[in-house]
Parts: sequence; structure tokens; C-alpha cells
Amino acid sequence: GVVTSSQSQIKDLFGLFCMVTLNLIALLANAGVMVAIARAPHLKKFAFVCHLCAVDLLCALLLMPLGIISSSPFFGTVVFTVLECQVYIFLNVFLICLSILTVTAISLERYFYIVHPMRYEVKMTINLAIAVMVLIWVKSLLLALVTQLGWPAYGPQSSIAAAHCSLHATHSRLRRVFGVLFSVICFLAPVVVIFSVYCAVYKVARSAALQQVPAVPTWVNTCPAKDRSDSINSQTTMIATTRTLPQRLSPERAFSGGKAAITLVFIVGQFLVCWLPYFIFHVQMSLTGSMQSPGDLEEAVTWLAYSSFAVNPFFYGLLNRQIRDELVKFRRCCLNQPTEVGASSQEASFQENFLQFIQRTASTLERRSSCSNPSPTNTLNQANVIPGQ
Repeated sequence: GVVTSSQSQIKDLFGLFCMVTLNLIALLANAGVMVAIARAPHLKKFAFVCHLCAVDLLCALLLMPLGIISSSPFFGTVVFTVLECQVYIFLNVFLICLSILTVTAISLERYFYIVHPMRYEVKMTINLAIAVMVLIWVKSLLLALVTQLGWPAYGPQSSIAAAHCSLHATHSRLRRVFGVLFSVICFLAPVVVIFSVYCAVYKVARSAALQQVPAVPTWVNTCPAKDRSDSINSQTTMIATTRTLPQRLSPERAFSGGKAAITLVFIVGQFLVCWLPYFIFHVQMSLTGSMQSPGDLEEAVTWLAYSSFAVNPFFYGLLNRQIRDELVKFRRCCLNQPTEVGASSQEASFQENFLQFIQRTASTLERRSSCSNPSPTNTLNQANVIPGQ
């Protein structure tokens, strides 16, 4: 019995440590991405990413601490009033719906940014972005209000144990209807949209890879070293040739279909891993009408879903090179360190500039036919002799 109690305490401490760690990561990562976007005027195009980080930051400030109280056995004696339990359930649905619908909006924005770049440049305005955000907030608010309907007349000061204040145990007569409605609006529809959108993005990505200009010829790198007695004309010719070559990697190195597929699998897979168990659990509990959660399963699926608030800023913010560069500049400013010139975005790998690579490729392919003849200014003046050679 002593061994079992000790093991249980270790498990509870480990669970509490993981929950607090996720909460801190969500706070720091989302705040960092928001600061980077707010400081740089050229990052205002990441409006939906900033909105997602703001929503996830609210989750880290409001929802995750309440989740720690209701999930950890160390807070087993905490009691909520009915009003506090209703507020917790309302915030649960409201903020989760906000986060998932914003991820869906980001996926749609990427679809138009890559597949229809001209239409995106014309129609994607700040007014449209604000309208989409307002629609997301209204839709989430209406869905969250459904959780407040049909509660029995307990009285606002009646007490409910924090562990029993759960989404599936809303004590509402409408919880079966709400369970289905919540799953369709916040999971099934977004999954269909996200999967369809990224399948279309992968097709465009694969097509762009096949149409890329071949990489730098092998003779540029494998050519044997020449003596210093070679003529200046041959050397300047080689320099001019290498400088006029496109600054792109070959499809096999920079944008192979395998790398594109892996990137998209990570994006879609992260969404499914975080949210699929959560919605399956709550739909099953709502339809069966059970008020008792099976052991620690509810806490496990809940915090697997909450981990999305800590992972989103990495997948949708920090993987972008421009946002990372702004964070590095901000850190150096705080530490009074000199700012160094970062690497060019064209030198970044495909994984770091996924969307920028495709959009740049599509734009270049459209202008390639009109730019086939090299400009005279791209060649070096062979009459200039470098002293000492």
C-alpha cells in the first residue's frame, strides 16, 4: 500500500509538472510571436497568425490554469459554484472554437496565397481579414452560449467539485445535441477544409518543383583549380556565368515531393493528434449520457488538446524565418547586443520558407518568358584588369 501511494504521488507530480510546463510554453511562445509581428511593419501580413497567438495566449491565461485546477488531484478539495462552473465550460468551448476556426482560416489563406496568388493580392485586404475574425468570434460565441442553456435550477451559489465541472458533465438537458453540434462545427468541418486545402497546396508544390530551373551545373563545382597565370578574360567569364545563374536549389535538394509531403503531414497530423481524441471522448460521453469519466482518460485527452495552444506558435509562427529574425533582433535589443545582418531569405531552406518559396516560384514562372534575354548590366567588364593578377 505504501508503494502504491508513493507511485501515485509521483504520477500526480509528473502530471502537474507537464501541465504547468505546457502552460508556460504557451505563454512564452505566443507572446513572443505576437511581439515579433507587432514590432515589424512588414509582418502585418501575418494578421491571422497574430490572431491565433492572441487566442492561444488567452487560453494560456484563462483556460489552462482552470484546467490544472480541475485535473490535478492536488486541487481535489477545490469547489466551484455553479456560476463558476458555467463560466469555465463557456470559456472551454469559446476559446477552443476560436483557436480551431482561426487555424482553418490560416489554411484557407495559405490556399489562396499559393494556388490563386493574383486573386489573393487583389481581394485579401485588411477589411476582409477583420471581417473574417469578427465572424469567427461571433460563431464561437453563439456556440458557447448553447452550453448555458438547459441547466437545472441549482442556484448560483450551489457547489460543484472542480473535478466534476467537465464539458460532458454540463448538467444540461441539451448536452447530447451540443456534443454533436460542437464536434461538427469545431472538428469535422475544419478537418475537411484543412485536409482539402493542403492537398491542393501539395499539388501546386509538386508542380512547382518539377518546373524549377536546374541547379548549378556540376562543372562549376567540379572544375579543377586553374593556375594564376590564366587569362583574366576566362576568369571573369566564369564569374559572370555563375552570378547570372538562378539562385535556387534543384527540386531534389530544395523542394522534393517527399519534403513537401512531410511538411504537410506534420501540419495536418499535429491537428489530428491534438484534437481527434478530445472530440471522440466528449461525443461518446455525451451520447451515452454518462456523468462519470473513465479514470484519467479525460485529463489525458484534455491536455493533449490543450497542448495545441503551445504547439501552434511553433507551427504557424516560429517556423517562419522572418518572425524568427525579428525575435532575434528583439532579444539583442533587450540585451544591448549589436544587430547582425541575417541571411537572405533566398538562402533559407524550403522547410523554413514553405509558403514564400511556392509563391515566389509561381510569380517567377509567369515572368520567365519576358525575361529570357540577360541584361547587359549583368556581365562584367572584361577590360578591367585586377592588379596583381
